[in-house]
Amino acid sequence: MENDLKQRRATHDLSQAALGEAVDVSRQTINAIERGRYDPSLELAFKLAAHFDCRIEDIFTPE
Repeated sequence: MENDLKQRRATHDLSQAALGEAVDVSRQTINAIERGRYDPSLELAFKLAAHFDCRIEDIFTPE
């Protein structure tokens, strides 16, 4: 699954650690999602979308 999490994070001037803390996961989890090595749970996808005030589909797209 592709995502634009890194770009959204940069736009909001957030570090991986800060975003991880905001959605209650580790910096390593955010890094793995950004690199496409980990697909988040539905719960985490909802948390990320809520944090950026957008839809899940705005962040994540199937390859």
